[in-house]
Amino acid sequence: MDMTEVIGVRFKGAGKVYYFDPAGIELQVDDPVVVQTTRGIELGRVATLPKQVPVSEMTQPLKPVLRKAKAEDLEQAEENRAKEQAALERCTQLAAKHRLPLKLLSAEYGLDGSRLTFFFSSEGRVDFRELVRELAAIFKTRVELRQLGPRDKAKLCGGFGRCGRPLCCASHLTEFDPVSIRMAKMQDLPLNPMKISGMCGRLLCCLAYENEQYREMKERLPQIGQQVITPSGPASVIGGNPLKETVLVQLESQATVELPLAEVSTGEKIGFKRDRKRRK
Repeated sequence: MDMTEVIGVRFKGAGKVYYFDPAGIELQVDDPVVVQTTRGIELGRVATLPKQVPVSEMTQPLKPVLRKAKAEDLEQAEENRAKEQAALERCTQLAAKHRLPLKLLSAEYGLDGSRLTFFFSSEGRVDFRELVRELAAIFKTRVELRQLGPRDKAKLCGGFGRCGRPLCCASHLTEFDPVSIRMAKMQDLPLNPMKISGMCGRLLCCLAYENEQYREMKERLPQIGQQVITPSGPASVIGGNPLKETVLVQLESQATVELPLAEVSTGEKIGFKRDRKRRK
């Protein structure tokens, strides 16, 4: 199998890792590097050390790492950061002049200044062609406007979740995994959008963290309505707590009792015991 050497580079704190050709340059994790991307020359940081991967798994040809960032590259990046705020304010003024229904979130210069990207959010599609032409004339560079969805907006702007900690998407999640209402049901959470939605208005990313564990734990519990045998006699299952591994049952006396799973015999076990008695 043909193999090729790649190195992982990240451009933002919790951003996605992209692979590049190390081009024989000796690098360590967290080293600043200048790379050639489809959007131009950019500054990133090494996220993973060089490794061999099958050629078939890579998009060819790989863009190269141009060099380990020099002091002047880092100074240029700082200068760009200083100019971005002014560019964002100017774009906001022009968007208001054109009465465009959008909210500007941030501006980003490419390392060599050949590209200026504005990120914005909006309820619908926006025709910003006239705005782009005016911005290009002012800043004398290629200008792009990119609309972000609710999750990407939260990742870019950051903030704190209902748990009191920084948003997962802004602190460590590099990609958004699918999250469904079925996960909330699996964890017996209230299906109230206000309680299971994040700052972005979408389902909480953390619903996916324990979903598989809940599924495995619930498979060990008897089903609601199932007839079981307990130390207090026959009973019907009316609930359960997968975290505590307990079963809530209703006895023939109509009393409800919460019992450890180990003290509850399911129908299969009951049937086995009855068969054994008949054999005797």
